[in-house]
Amino acid sequence: MTAPVAAAFDTAERWYRELISRALGDGNDHVLACMIASWQAAGGSMPDWLGLRPAAFRCLMVHHFPGVGLDALRARGRHLSEDRGDEIDELVGLMLLDKAGETPSEVWMAHIVAAGCMASDHLWQDLGLWSRGDLTELMRRNFPALAARNVKDMKWKRFLYKQLCETEGIYACRAPSCEVCTDYRVCFGPED
Repeated sequence: MTAPVAAAFDTAERWYRELISRALGDGNDHVLACMIASWQAAGGSMPDWLGLRPAAFRCLMVHHFPGVGLDALRARGRHLSEDRGDEIDELVGLMLLDKAGETPSEVWMAHIVAAGCMASDHLWQDLGLWSRGDLTELMRRNFPALAARNVKDMKWKRFLYKQLCETEGIYACRAPSCEVCTDYRVCFGPED
């Protein structure tokens, strides 16, 4: 492990421990702590405040990690592209249709996941999560009906966009089913 990678890992680990030590027990504490820790260690691809407005991020912090103020966090100068606002809104709307209705963090999570979809790597990596399993659990907890439709374990970003297309009646895939598609491994292969 190179020195910069080790330093980033140490920073992320330190932030994660600090956040979890203040967590109030919401089911999203772990994934949010991973995302914030990665963001503070310059990992992942998330914009500042995980793509939320600062006031919304402040509410998220009070709900999940009271006592950790915004002044303790360092903005990285990453911002969402304003020209993709409609796309973000559509993704948020898709997720909110199927939110679990158990915690206010589901709304924040929809916005955060949509912001992560604007980056170009695997969604779990863009979000700054530490495993794909964390993303799967996030989706199942916050958007259970939506997650239940991912019966073949399609990669999450591809699945969300496929859901948007189907909602609009757009079927861009030429194959009659995923199983016979030549791009099957691109959509369903491992995310290393």
